[in-house]
Amino acid sequence: MNKSEFLAELRSRLVGLPQNEIEERISFYSEMIDDRVEEGATEEDAVAGIGSIDEIVAQILEDVPLWSIVKEKVKKKREKTEKKRRSLKAWEIVLIVLGFPVWLPLLIAAFAVILSLYLTLWALVISLWAVFVSLAACGLAGLVAGVGYAILVKPIDGILLVAAGLVCSGLAIFAFIGCKAATKGTARLTKKIIFGIKHLFVGKD
Repeated sequence: MNKSEFLAELRSRLVGLPQNEIEERISFYSEMIDDRVEEGATEEDAVAGIGSIDEIVAQILEDVPLWSIVKEKVKKKREKTEKKRRSLKAWEIVLIVLGFPVWLPLLIAAFAVILSLYLTLWALVISLWAVFVSLAACGLAGLVAGVGYAILVKPIDGILLVAAGLVCSGLAIFAFIGCKAATKGTARLTKKIIFGIKHLFVGKD
């Protein structure tokens, strides 16, 4: 694949992003290829050295905010609608107006479901961290109170409190490991969800 083919393919895969974002990325990779060619590489080798288009598009989508992509999609839809409206017949306009109360709530509902899923996942993670904090606090309190009880009040009760504190501290360690894993897993999952939503808007004209 030479430079022009690569840039044309990349441009087609970035359709849906803001136009200034597309031009900025195209310019960046064009200059990168030119620099490699100036160093003695062929266009094909320079393009191959950059990486696959799939990897490049994935990286670009990670960098561009979702709201920016959605805003651009809405803008393009509005422009297309305005162009079509000039050639629509009266009955077609009536159908669009009548259909508006149907598809708009569906669109809002879809976004609400996605947002609810996102918030639910992170609410679960926050709950797990709350359990960890509670166990750690109980463990520390049990150890401190146990030592005080053993010295000042009743040794047996103090030993029991220390034992309970050690149990809570041990559980807190396991809870911390679980919370850390859950946080990383949820971050990866939500990242994939957002990336998937971006893909719905990008690369389609």
